Amino acid sequence: MKIDYICQDYICQFKMKTFGLILKNARIKESKTLSEVFFDLKIDSAILSKIERGERIATKRQVLDFISYYNLNEKEAFSIWLSERILKEYKTEKYILDAFKVAEEEVEYQKTPSNLSKSIQELIDEADNLKTRWNAFKPLNKTQLLKMREFFNVNYTYDSNRIEGSTLTMQETHLVVNEGLTISGKSMQEHLEAVNHYEAIDFIEGLAKNKEHLTERVLNEIHYLILNGIDRKNAGKYRKVPVYISGSSHIPPQPYLINKQMEEVFEYYQTSKNDVHPIILAADMHEKIVTVHPYIDGNGRTSRLIMNLILLQNGFPIANIKGDNTSRLSYYKSLEAVQTKNSLESFYKLILKASIFSLKEHIKLSGG
Repeated sequence: MKIDYICQDYICQFKMKTFGLILKNARIKESKTLSEVFFDLKIDSAILSKIERGERIATKRQVLDFISYYNLNEKEAFSIWLSERILKEYKTEKYILDAFKVAEEEVEYQKTPSNLSKSIQELIDEADNLKTRWNAFKPLNKTQLLKMREFFNVNYTYDSNRIEGSTLTMQETHLVVNEGLTISGKSMQEHLEAVNHYEAIDFIEGLAKNKEHLTERVLNEIHYLILNGIDRKNAGKYRKVPVYISGSSHIPPQPYLINKQMEEVFEYYQTSKNDVHPIILAADMHEKIVTVHPYIDGNGRTSRLIMNLILLQNGFPIANIKGDNTSRLSYYKSLEAVQTKNSLESFYKLILKASIFSLKEHIKLSGG
């Protein structure tokens, strides 16, 4: 009787819908064959057929791919898939209902921001209040919006590349990305880094505007833009060799661990994006990606772009981490505190303060 009750609570609301049926209907709607889906997602057509018929449970990674590929309702698809997975594994267990109640209480507990310090929560509240003020100025007129966008995106490109060692000045960065000029005495790589980063900002702004899902595929596309023309062999591809970070005691994982760890990073994103404050989520994804250090080069710029994609998706402006020596040192120290001591406080504060500064600047330039 208990099992029947659980079925009613967790499954029967979706009685006419199974995860397999959702996929089949989506595929038919898109007029796609199993072979075409196999070609696009690299999932064997026999496995696809079994998943659609309910004979096989999809992996979480496959579910993420399906949601992105078919543009599915994420909450519905995940709820049905997870309920099917749980029941398949545990439906014969005697105390399953009691276990669900305990799990529900634990999930609710972990959603609360009780693990954040008072000073972090105060910064979050300040950022939220500033965001409300910033929203009051919208919509901006087209000319004002374009001028602000150029100003902030040049600044962001300049500082993000400066953190990584670029010697281009702010003015030189503007001339390279907006005027197409070549700066005497500066390397071709520095020119490409500026142009690539500026184009990558365009890309994430487009993703946010079109409400695209954040996936590993998007991450690799951003990284491809960062290394385009600089290192085409490794652009958009996880590294195959071990790396060491100069001046840091953190040692990134070996290459054979990267795929698994990156899958875990995006699982964290999927399970946290509706419960964790956007700035904290952005900081977490930034830190997690750069800690795995999945690429040969371009990890810092790519992780900061992912951070800002999440901010843009949630209505916040781009947060710029300054590239001067003092700010750069503070940034690296706060990252290392997370990587070696699991201490998030200083890194959260750094990202929150960058977001607050950006909001204040946007308000000021909007006439506030």
